[in-house]
Amino acid sequence: MRGLIEVQSVKIKCKVASRFAHTVMTTTALNKANVSQEVFFEVELPKTAFIANFSMEIDGKTYVGEVKEKEKAKKQYEKAVSSGQTAGLVKASGRKMEKFSVSVNVAANSNVTFTLTYEELLQRRFGKYEIMIRVKPKQLVQHFEIAADIYEPQGIAFLDAYATFITNELLPLVEKTVTDKKAHLSFSPTLDQQRKCPDCDGTLIDGDFFIKYDVKRAEDLGDIQIVNGYFVHFFAPADLPRLPKNVAFVIDHSGSMSYKKMEQTREALLTILSDLNPEDHFGLIIFDHIIEKWRPSVSKATQENVKAAKEFVKNIRPAGGTNINDALLLAVDMLTAAKEKKTIADNSASMIILLTDGHANEGESRPSKIQENVRTAIGRNMSLFCLGFGFDVDYNFLDVMAKQNDGLARRIYEASDGVLQLQGFYDEVASPLLSEVHFNYPENTVNSLTGSYFKQFFNGSEIVVAGQLNDIEMNDFAVEVSAQGEENDFVVKGQASAQKWDTIFPDQEYIFGDFTERLWAYMTIQQLLDKKDKGTPEEKVNATAEALKLSLKYNFVTPLTSMVVTKPETDEKPEDTMIADKLTEDQRTDISTPSQTVPQTSYSYASLPVNWVDGDPHFIIELPDKNDALCFNINDKPGTIFNLVKDSLTGTVVNGQTIGDKKVDPASKKNTYFGRFGIIHEKFGIRLMVSTQEILVSEHGKQTKLFWSDNTSVKGLNMDLHVIKDCSLTVTLNNSVRFVIILHKVWKKHPYHQNYLGFYTLDSHLFSQRVHGLLGQFYNGVQFEVSELFPGKDADKPDAFMFVKGHKLVVTRGCQKDFRKDVKNGENVPCWFIHNNGTGLIDGDLTDYIVSGLFKTN
Repeated sequence: MRGLIEVQSVKIKCKVASRFAHTVMTTTALNKANVSQEVFFEVELPKTAFIANFSMEIDGKTYVGEVKEKEKAKKQYEKAVSSGQTAGLVKASGRKMEKFSVSVNVAANSNVTFTLTYEELLQRRFGKYEIMIRVKPKQLVQHFEIAADIYEPQGIAFLDAYATFITNELLPLVEKTVTDKKAHLSFSPTLDQQRKCPDCDGTLIDGDFFIKYDVKRAEDLGDIQIVNGYFVHFFAPADLPRLPKNVAFVIDHSGSMSYKKMEQTREALLTILSDLNPEDHFGLIIFDHIIEKWRPSVSKATQENVKAAKEFVKNIRPAGGTNINDALLLAVDMLTAAKEKKTIADNSASMIILLTDGHANEGESRPSKIQENVRTAIGRNMSLFCLGFGFDVDYNFLDVMAKQNDGLARRIYEASDGVLQLQGFYDEVASPLLSEVHFNYPENTVNSLTGSYFKQFFNGSEIVVAGQLNDIEMNDFAVEVSAQGEENDFVVKGQASAQKWDTIFPDQEYIFGDFTERLWAYMTIQQLLDKKDKGTPEEKVNATAEALKLSLKYNFVTPLTSMVVTKPETDEKPEDTMIADKLTEDQRTDISTPSQTVPQTSYSYASLPVNWVDGDPHFIIELPDKNDALCFNINDKPGTIFNLVKDSLTGTVVNGQTIGDKKVDPASKKNTYFGRFGIIHEKFGIRLMVSTQEILVSEHGKQTKLFWSDNTSVKGLNMDLHVIKDCSLTVTLNNSVRFVIILHKVWKKHPYHQNYLGFYTLDSHLFSQRVHGLLGQFYNGVQFEVSELFPGKDADKPDAFMFVKGHKLVVTRGCQKDFRKDVKNGENVPCWFIHNNGTGLIDGDLTDYIVSGLFKTN
């Protein structure tokens, strides 16, 4: 919403019935101008959701989006495309979300109400379900409300709610009521409670609202819901022993895996190897154009074998082409041979984990032929999981190949948390509990089943099967689940019975329509889309037709359908047609990583950054969600003390004092660095002085001295310290905010330079909205736009215009260093460089941040 547009109301209502979530986002805006204006509606929804409805109400008339077959929808708006008046309404937004954007011309002093509805089946991961609601109203809202109603017949085991923008003041406004089988949550701050400060118009409401919960699991058979002729079966038995697993890691180390991707892969593998259980078996295969095995066969995960494997991993270096076909076939052979030779247990679960960042260009390079070869070789005897690193990878190829072999694909984003992404995926599949899981229902009782066979069931996950009943009046039927367990065959039998919903839930506010039928349709469409990609030619045709039919029947926007939105004709503009598509993962191009070839279009960001200062003081404001950063330097005389962080609400202050070189090199400019930091927490009585020689700690008058020459850990009442010898100090305040101080050691006899420090803030979102300082002012995010790229003074570093905090600045694309993982060399962090001591980006002038003492708090 822009200009003289007042957002009067933002309401987000989420209703969940047995994991199926139905979310309605409604925004009402008023054009307060004396002329008509374009009003913009932008919301974000999970990429796993299907849009089910969209409408605009203008001057008492409602315009509803219409779901049509994609090809027919395209024909409808071809005329608008040719006139340049149309655009796609849905774009990728970060890793998990899609942004739905639409605008409409609204007459002077008139209202418009936008309503978007989407639905999704919540997935259980790591023992919980997650609802994520992104809210970015961009201004204060008279009536703001998030409300969620959760209905779970099995009973709610636990429920938590939090948000990235919640401060201590807003926390009491998150109200939740949880009974045995239902929960209600609401968050409705007043206009004043939304303000960043008492006298400003900025809003605190900017980020993600999360609800996480799990259900009770008393029955091994699971929970079966029967409603209006449809049923859904949730299966996640508790307390099962883990199966031993056999993993073949197949790692691409071709030339394109250079630098950060290879470093992150090595680091993740070292952690994953440490997490293997002693009864597991594993193998390592690395490939470029040549295939190399760590050992000829799988090895048991003993301490000795894991240690040897780690040494092998540490020496993996990128080079050469990409021969995916032969590497995967070798992995299949390795696991097959182990089974034939009885090296591995009969009841163990076998899997291949492939990590690659590119396209096959050595050996067999035809994607369809590689898929055929791998599918034939595996023969449903093991699972294949494919991890695609970055956006140069052929993701659709990996996705289809994984699904053909009872696995799944996942994109690994090129970002600072690449290691965590890799480890997180492995953790999801690290603990198989059952294999060869079959769901059996009487053939004369049910039809139109979703998938009823699953290669493996993993700890913390859930299997869901849905179907139709032959007789809508049927209230019960027999159920059997069989699988291979850790010791014996796992078999449970029981009877599914319809429950009297009106008795259990007399207040129907928790139920929205025929949720079981829509859940069945959602799952069936998802599985038909998979079959469309991986089946035979005949299966593909049938699956496409059936998925399209269901998408149209249930009004879902899927990869086969589009929602056509027709905007009303006005005096200024003719009738306009917009289209909303469902993006596939392969269409989610890398829109978030500007580099030396930045596109010639405007883009904007709003994120919670990670910030640090290091080197000749280089300040870096990292935007992790966008894989981008802002940076600036400060230049002042040595000995100057700057306030870096000041939070009056939490009582935390960080000041830093600069030092210079021993003497100035006549051939270079005068350099300054940070040589001392003072950290104060007034409420906890903490004073911490960190210099390049020593660390002085004072907590409630009790003093301690630590030295960089020792590995040391100190746990205090409200502060923990961890020193890694001659490397870093981690400071944790009250089990929440963490700072990392890096020690840069310089050769003692260096004629000019001396030791200096770097300062990094972790968990910056835990500070209050009042935090400030040279670094602290960015802890609550920064909004900016960059456009109009043009050549700079350096041919390799283009300039651009940046619009930030009401200023138009000339900025330069360059790199700074992050020394957290590599103290000696650092990692390059691309960033937009703001000149002249950050003028225009920082609030006020650099001199405003100078303080008179290291422990000065005002």
